[in-house]
Amino acid sequence: MKALVIGATGAVGKDLVELLLADEAFERVDIFVRREVSILSAKLVVHVVDFDHPETWSDCLQGDVLFSCLGTTIRAAGSQDAQWKVDYTYQLDAAKAARSNGVPTYVLVSSIGAHPQSRVFYTRMKGTLEEAVQDLGYDGCIILRPTSLIRKGSDRFGEKAGVAVLRVFNAVGLMRRLAPIPTEAVAAAMIRLARRGPDGIEIISAQDILKV
Repeated sequence: MKALVIGATGAVGKDLVELLLADEAFERVDIFVRREVSILSAKLVVHVVDFDHPETWSDCLQGDVLFSCLGTTIRAAGSQDAQWKVDYTYQLDAAKAARSNGVPTYVLVSSIGAHPQSRVFYTRMKGTLEEAVQDLGYDGCIILRPTSLIRKGSDRFGEKAGVAVLRVFNAVGLMRRLAPIPTEAVAAAMIRLARRGPDGIEIISAQDILKV
């Protein structure tokens, strides 16, 4: 299989690429990034692209599955509009291009609570993207909705504090459906689901990510 990845330098994306390169089912992994990466593998093809101009690289989105885990925080982006461009526009542009090129399977990392009518900006943005990609006609459209992510070596104080609080609640049996999930577990689930082959639209809840 040939895998395509956008968001390859993010928390989930890094784990995903590492696992794909070690997986014998994938003979080639193409990643689409803003700048060069230091990963070395005979299976890896790196495309340095301008996400604002997908027409310059959309022809390269050809393969068996597109993994989409691109995203940023509003703090890093600087505004809701800037975050929307990364989390919604860039991902939808790639999904449209891959589908027009005949890619049969699409796997998206979304978020728990995603809904196009959500009052919360982040979950509304994620839900709007989910709705849009489901309409593209992929043979298999797989959407994962993880909770808080446990990232390797995270230096985000708020993120670490939030995960620590949830772990305390989980330990006493509270808020189990919000239990944080390691990024590598999300990446592994993405691969397992993709290897099963196209099977229509699938929404994978946070509780089911570790079960697939």
